Amino acid sequence: MNIYHQKQRWKLGLAAAAFLIVIASFWYTTRLVKRIQINEKKKVELWASAVQKKATLVKFTKELFEKIKLGETKKAELFAEATREAANGGLSQYQDPSFILKVLQENTTVPVILTDIDDHIVTSRNLDSLKDKDTVYLKAQLEEMKSLYPPREIDYYKNQKQRLYHKDSQVFNDIKLVFDSLLKSFITEEVINSADVPVIYTNKRKDSIIAHGKIEFLEINSPEKLRIKLDELSNENTPISIDLGEGTTNFIFYAPSELVMQLKYYPYVQFGVIGFFLIIAYVLFSTARKAEQDQVWVGMSKETAHQLGTPLSSLMAWNEHLLAQGVDQEIVTEMQQDVKRLNTITERFSKIGSQPTLEIQNVNEVLEGAVDYLKKRTSRNVNYHLNMPEEILYTKLSTPLFEWVIENICKNAVDSMDGKGDITITLYDVPEGLYIDFKDSGKGIPKSKYKTVFEPGFTTKKRGWGLGLSLCKRIVEIYHRGKIFVLNSGLNKGTTFRIVLKRD
Repeated sequence: MNIYHQKQRWKLGLAAAAFLIVIASFWYTTRLVKRIQINEKKKVELWASAVQKKATLVKFTKELFEKIKLGETKKAELFAEATREAANGGLSQYQDPSFILKVLQENTTVPVILTDIDDHIVTSRNLDSLKDKDTVYLKAQLEEMKSLYPPREIDYYKNQKQRLYHKDSQVFNDIKLVFDSLLKSFITEEVINSADVPVIYTNKRKDSIIAHGKIEFLEINSPEKLRIKLDELSNENTPISIDLGEGTTNFIFYAPSELVMQLKYYPYVQFGVIGFFLIIAYVLFSTARKAEQDQVWVGMSKETAHQLGTPLSSLMAWNEHLLAQGVDQEIVTEMQQDVKRLNTITERFSKIGSQPTLEIQNVNEVLEGAVDYLKKRTSRNVNYHLNMPEEILYTKLSTPLFEWVIENICKNAVDSMDGKGDITITLYDVPEGLYIDFKDSGKGIPKSKYKTVFEPGFTTKKRGWGLGLSLCKRIVEIYHRGKIFVLNSGLNKGTTFRIVLKRD
């Protein structure tokens, strides 16, 4: 089986196996990430449910707090009413004076201060018993009460008025302290610390941060940055609304944890690293393979030159003997040409593996000499056409090696035409250098094979090693620093090879 086809099959098989491994790894990793995301989402939803339940407790406590506050306010109003009735003798809606006295005496929790119309303190109740005679203390308490609640005016006697001020009781303040502590605990412990994800707790308008966790402050330290961050979190997960009562609804924005984000991008990092090492491995193996091929080339070439040396010397001796025997001069001359050609071929093989000496050569003359030699040794049904400019073009060449390139290309063209057709060789002088085109009228090359025809072992013939064009590429590109490639080709329309050389 063709060596090149075997190599191609191995490459395709290995590429297919690598592709399947990559797909399987990607599928498994993606599935693993999705499972972790689902589990994390369930945890977040469970946490959010706990947050909502605690928020309900906070709401209930706040409602209770408001009821107590309202009850104390009503106590203060009732105390003011009782004071007014007591001043009027209790003859209004309260016919029983003892009831009025009972109301006045049973207010043991709500601090109150009674003043005249000019806010001169008349009496006080439920303040600090050790300071209730201290005028400075009483005035400070009065100012505090003024800032908290508006006074209740009492008609005292003959259109004289008094004012009753009050503030929250100590019991009420204790409950408020508990409520504030509960609310703070709700925000810090439940909203922030309990969630192992980036989270932001905002107000109803979503323009103010109440608390945040696992997010750098620099990311949200301005209204614009906050808006962008909230939009980003909203795209990740739907915000959780927390109802705190009285129309107060705050929001919790959160994103997947850092672990999930790392796992999300892990397959790409993994494939990148694997791909990087595969590329390095491929380059190293290709370099090693190329070095091995070079050694095979050199060894084969040297051995061929060595094997040709002995029979070539013998042929030269026989040629001189025939000349001395008076054999037809024309026959002897042709034999001398062939012996000279064999000597040139031996020289070519001996130069493979070592850097040849390039000398300035007349390209027109080299092409003419190679074509003249080929015309005499190929079928008469093959027509050679040589198109060259009138100007003589020069460049640095190793003539024996470059003639080998010309012969290989032309022999491949003859085989492609089955020994019948036209071969046109054209030399161009262009700014980029020298172009030499070899156009035949053969079977053509598929476009998919434009590059593979230069691979060692590639051949379409039943006989042959597939080394001709590979050797041409080596001579042109490595030794002469030029280029050789298929310019164009078509099925049964022939092929054009182009050689590009630097102009000297």
